[in-house]
Amino acid sequence: MIKKIISPSPVYEQEGLLAIRIIVGFFMLYHGWEIFNQVKMNEYVQWDLFKKSPMGKWLVYAGKGAELIGGLLLMLGMFTRLAAVMITGTMCYICFVIGHGKIWYEDQHPFLFILLAAVFFFTGAGRYSIDQFILKKKSDERAGFEF
Repeated sequence: MIKKIISPSPVYEQEGLLAIRIIVGFFMLYHGWEIFNQVKMNEYVQWDLFKKSPMGKWLVYAGKGAELIGGLLLMLGMFTRLAAVMITGTMCYICFVIGHGKIWYEDQHPFLFILLAAVFFFTGAGRYSIDQFILKKKSDERAGFEF
């Protein structure tokens, strides 16, 4: 057991990616769910940054929509890299535009979502995902046509 813990080799790599992907996706979905709360959305639209912009309301809804859709896709492991890009873009806007890049304290959580989304951009969804199911099925179909 100690050898596994101190070994540089992965331990339950696919299962760990699955758990982290589902949890991160759930958190993003949870935050994006605010799109259905008119009172909360109106609060965001009243922030100075959005009040001053002619596209303020659109930006608020686009951000919450990206959180909702990106979170759902990430949870399912479906179009995972696209979901990671959506989450990264949204969290970068929150972290560096709204929060002015204060990643050490105030905007640490959005920055951590950026890093977690980067993990899934580079690794993909893993073995237990809709992406894997679809890609495996396509590769099996192509394999049947090889000469």
